[in-house]
Parts: sequence; structure tokens; C-alpha cells
Amino acid sequence: MSVVVRLPDGSQKEFPLGSTPLDVAKSIGTRLAREAVAAKIDGQLVDLSCPIEKDADVSIVTMDSPEGLEILRHSAAHLMAHALQRLFPGIHLAIGPVVENRFYYDVQSTRSITSDDFAAIEAEMAKIAKEDLPIERIEVSREEAAELFAGEPFKLEIIEELEDDEPITLYKQGDFVDLCRGPHVPSTGRIKAFKLLSVAGAYWRGDAQGIMLQRIYGTAWPQKKQLDAYLHQLEESAKRDHRKLGRELDLFSFKEEAPGFIFWHPKGWILYRLLEDFSRQLQEARGYQEVSTPWILRSTLWQRSGHWDHYREDMFVIDNEEEPMSCKPMNCPAHCLLYKSAPRSYRDLPIKLSEYGPLSRFEASGTLHGALRVRGFHQDDAHLFVREDQITEEIKDVLELVDVIYTTFDMPYKIKLSTRPDDFMGDEALWDKAEASLVEALETLGREYELNPGDGAFYGPKLDFDVTDAIGRTWQCATVQLDFQFPIRFDLTYVDADGEHKRPVMIHRAIMGTLERFIGVLIEHYAGAFPVWLSPVQASVLPISENYVDYALQVAKRLKTEGIRTEVDDRNEKIGYKIRQAQLQKTPYMLVVGEKEEQNGTVAVRRRAGGEQGTLSVDEFIAQVKKEVAERK
Repeated sequence: MSVVVRLPDGSQKEFPLGSTPLDVAKSIGTRLAREAVAAKIDGQLVDLSCPIEKDADVSIVTMDSPEGLEILRHSAAHLMAHALQRLFPGIHLAIGPVVENRFYYDVQSTRSITSDDFAAIEAEMAKIAKEDLPIERIEVSREEAAELFAGEPFKLEIIEELEDDEPITLYKQGDFVDLCRGPHVPSTGRIKAFKLLSVAGAYWRGDAQGIMLQRIYGTAWPQKKQLDAYLHQLEESAKRDHRKLGRELDLFSFKEEAPGFIFWHPKGWILYRLLEDFSRQLQEARGYQEVSTPWILRSTLWQRSGHWDHYREDMFVIDNEEEPMSCKPMNCPAHCLLYKSAPRSYRDLPIKLSEYGPLSRFEASGTLHGALRVRGFHQDDAHLFVREDQITEEIKDVLELVDVIYTTFDMPYKIKLSTRPDDFMGDEALWDKAEASLVEALETLGREYELNPGDGAFYGPKLDFDVTDAIGRTWQCATVQLDFQFPIRFDLTYVDADGEHKRPVMIHRAIMGTLERFIGVLIEHYAGAFPVWLSPVQASVLPISENYVDYALQVAKRLKTEGIRTEVDDRNEKIGYKIRQAQLQKTPYMLVVGEKEEQNGTVAVRRRAGGEQGTLSVDEFIAQVKKEVAERK
């Protein structure tokens, strides 16, 4: 008896019935077999030891793939749990998933586990890894599982919630057994480069009224050099933390009186307005019309749009004696009302409405994270009402706008096409049409993209843009959504050339996205050292003594007249101290003035990073700064 295995390159091989993906990998090459961690049989992710029982498509998953990395990290979570059981008898294990580049395990221990314990835990993990224990998959009955995990309350609760016909699988390595769907790496010896990162409190199942557990975070990588690079990135991230820099640069603050909302300080608000004005300038040149709509709207509107059914738990709902109302979490329903306020002709389309007004979403308190996750925010938001024959051209225009903005900030990006979610609204045929339209637009424009199944908005598929910052981290910022549903829900029409009423198509788009979040990203991208055009303070005039304060004020007045944002440090301090303080504030230019500068009408120019730049006349310095601002370098 034999089976035919079809490989990703199109070739076919015959193997004895019951052969495993590991046998397939060995037949291809010893290196592939060494690097393999799992496989796909007819698209299903399985362990390397899974028998192939019929003709099938088989692909080998290695550690350097996204799926392989996730398997490695999940196996590392089991490795850590194994070490914890050895070191802390009586510990109870909850769950241990993978989150981005990290893994964690939630545990209940008789004593607090702290970072001081990490060295011992890592040493025990290394010991278990060196033992190279085979990791075996075992399928058991509900009764067997309940007996095996007697005394483990969290595991028993998970078992109790499983469907009656759902198979229960365990993974065993030596004397350690855990409840898990898998797959896992073949043995503990495959887990070589790992590090524990932090420990925090966490509620079981996220229930604030439930049991408090300890969550231990770690990371794992195929090779030590990759681990070292990631740890360096974490160190750099800590230095660039926007919350720390926002406080040090006096940009914004957060208060207990308004959780999830930002208090903008004068310098931070300058930064905010510069970004908003940049966006506004680009949009006006492309035919966008800026509008402003109410920020509190009746529940009937949200019912019509579908948000009441699909999004209500994330909305700030206001109950009153007439009917519930809500602070708006997005602008699209209000823009539909604006579109409908007048008859529309095919000649009017596209109609592009933009808005920068306040929005709010009821984010759970545990998810709030500085400016990166807030409850009150603003977007460079816009909605385009287009004919179907205009979709590709308008998507092209939006992508060009994305290019301009992210090239300005030197942030490359990748596009993900997110398709119909389980909780979708409307007709499947229209969804298929919307997804096909986006694919056609991307391929017509020659844009590369990757598929992200099931992650679209509830009303339409979308393009998500993952941008990369200066230290290699990715952030999801821009989004473009194609929507055939809202025009139906709001009965939007236009009169076509043949006199018939047709439905427009909506394109929802935000380029920077949430401005609050984007500012947080930019702070970390630039480490607070903004380019000249974006710096809240572009120049600091530093008199070398009190004798030259008057001249410093004259210079500052001239610069401000020319639109250059300027401060004067007139404190009675040594010039070296003033320079260091300006550098700590990451001011792009420091202008030192003394007797010679006053006599000649000049300034001694220092750059933030380049040191002394020589002496310039005030006019020459103004011209230099204006050139840099115009070029937005």
C-alpha cells in the first residue's frame, strides 16, 4: 500500500502508507529535515509525526516561516511550563499562547514569581532542552483527560467547555503533559534560543472579578543571533517609548480624571496640528471636501448602519428619556447622511468627504496604552462615493496618497487584503464582488499584497497597511475599505447617464489613521528627534551671558516673524548647560549668540546631531530652515 505526495513545487513522490511528513522532508534533504518543525497535509497544520493515510498535498513548515515561528514559541511556552512545574511544586497551569514575537503562560503559584527567578527558570528550561525529550501527541477521552488533570482547576474548566464530539489532545515531553491542540516541534532539543522577558498580573479569562494569575512572558527564536537582535530591538524600544518621551519633551500627559484621553500640551498640539495640516494640504489638492458632523447621534442611525448590532459594545452609549444615543466611533454613517442631503448625478462622482473631528470608542481599561490605544481620538478620515467604473482609479489615487505620506516619514509598508469575516453584514455575492474589485485594482496597479482571510470590516473587505519603523517594528496604520453595503442601508443613489438611479460604492479610508496613535508611532520612529518641519521647536537661541539676551530676543522675534518656531533660553546658566538642555529637548538647531554675533548680526549654528555648523547671517539661517521645511526632509 502506498500514497502519492504532491509537493509545493508540483512534483509528486510515492511513499509507503503511514509515512510521515518527516519522512517526506528526509527524502528531500537532510537540511530540510533538520530545520522542519511541522507540516501541512492538504492545508491542515500537523505534527511531523502525523501519518499520511491517503494521497495528499504536503508542505514542510520550517522555523523561519511565520507558522514555524509560532509553533516554536508555543513549544517554548510548554518548555517554560515544564520548568515551572519542576521548580515550583504545586503550581497550577492555565493557558500558554503565542502573541506576536512572544509567548506567555498564565500560572497560579503558592508564591510570587518575579524577574529574580528568571535565571533559575531559564537554566531549567535549558536543561530540559538539552535532554532532547521527544514531544508526543496523545488523543484521550474526556474521562481520561479529567482524571489526568484532577487537581488542575483551569485545565478541568477548559475540558468541561469542549464540545462532546471534539477530540481531546495532549502533548507529552518526559514527565510533563499539557492539554493542547498543537502542533509542536518534534523534541525539546529544537528549542535553543529563548529568553524570559517579564511577569505581570492577569485575570483568568480576562474577568476582572475572577482569579488573579501571574503571566510570565518570554520569546524564542531559531538562532541566538536572531534572539539577540530582538532583545536589542526591545532595549531600543524602551528608550523610544512614546510615553516616556512625550513626558520628557512636554508633548502630552494622561490624567486619572479622563482615562484613555490625551491632554495635549502646547508643544504636542503644535505637532498634532502640523500633521493635520499636512494631511489637509494633500487632500485638498486631490479634490477632497472637508466637513464636520455631529459627534453624538441617535441610536436609530447606528441601527441602520449596522454598528448597533456589530459594534455596540465598543461605543459610548448615552441613555436618556427618549432613546439611546451614542458618541460616534466613526464618521461613515454621518457622511452617508451628508451625501443623501442633495440629489446626485453621475457627473458629481466621485464625491470625497474628509473629516478630522472627535471620535471615541470604549476600549477596555486593560488595553489602554499611552497614545497607541486611546478612547478619544481623531482620524484623517474620508469617505469617497464613487461609481463602480471609478473604483480602480480612486483606489490608485488613495494608494498614491499613502505613498506620499509614508515616503515623507521614511516608513516602507506592506499591503494586506483582509476578506469577509464571520460576523459580516449583507449579501455574500456583494462581498465577493467587493473583494474581486479590490483584487482587480491591486493587480491592475501592480501592487503586491498578501491575503489576510476573515479580517475585513463587518461591512466590507479592506486593505491594511503595515508600516515599518526605524528599528524594524511594524505598525498597522492606514486602512482602505471597499463598501457595497452602506449605500444599500442608507438608500444612496445617483442618476446615471441613462437616467436610471444607481447605487454608488463607498471607499472608507484613513491614511495616518488615528492621529493620536500615529503621533505615538512617530515619536518612537524618530526617538523624539523630529525632522525640522515637524519639530514643535525648530530653533533655540542661546545667549552666552545675560549681556546678550536682548540680541537673542531680537533674533527670535525675526525668526518667528518668518514662521520659524523659536525659543530663547535666557536663564543665567553656562552655555554648555544650555546646549545640553536643548539637545535633551531634541531641538534641531541651537543658535549661540555673543558679542561677535551681536556686532555682525549673525548666529553660531549648532545642529542637534552634527555639532557646530559655523556662523551664518540671520537671513542665511532663515533661508536654510525654510528650504528644509519645504522639502520635509
